[in-house]
Amino acid sequence: MDQVKIGKFIAQCRKNKKLTQVQLAEKLNITDRAISKWETGNGMPDSSVMLDLCEILGISVNELLSGEVIKMENYDLKAEENLIELKKQKEDSDRNMLSLELVIGYISSISFLVLVFVASFLEMPSMIRVLLIILGGIIFAIGVTNAIKIEQIAGYYECNKCHYKYIPSYNKVLFSMHYGRTRYMKCPKCNSRSWNKKILTK
Repeated sequence: MDQVKIGKFIAQCRKNKKLTQVQLAEKLNITDRAISKWETGNGMPDSSVMLDLCEILGISVNELLSGEVIKMENYDLKAEENLIELKKQKEDSDRNMLSLELVIGYISSISFLVLVFVASFLEMPSMIRVLLIILGGIIFAIGVTNAIKIEQIAGYYECNKCHYKYIPSYNKVLFSMHYGRTRYMKCPKCNSRSWNKKILTK
């Protein structure tokens, strides 16, 4: 998706409606800096304001994502292209998040082991030793909590029985048996328990 093209399109539509960046921002209850960011191609409108923005500018979401006014004969084709691009962007984002999960997991685990090792084998007062072990435990707990949250929301889990793809609750991911990113969970569609594999596409 061409953010620069979309930004120029937003700016042109805003000017056609005779609105300043400040006036448009007030209508959307956001800052004019956000409008400026969109129009310079350094950001995209959040989904929470996208429909309101399109209504104010008199365009469709499809046109907004295309960065141009679409003729009726090309409308379905453009909608399909935009859906494919959005799906690709989500997959890329999920892939990056899952890579981040690994980094967080490794850093928190190594930090915990280093602190426990230091507390166990170096000479120091007992109070410092206890504090180091507690600090290591806190770092590990925070790291694991965030890593599991990322795993929960990035991509989908696929039921091994009916192949239904879904996003489970955080608690289901946290308390399920697992090996790697494959977890033993109950499918919300067929209600059977099986080893559900993490996938990126739905």
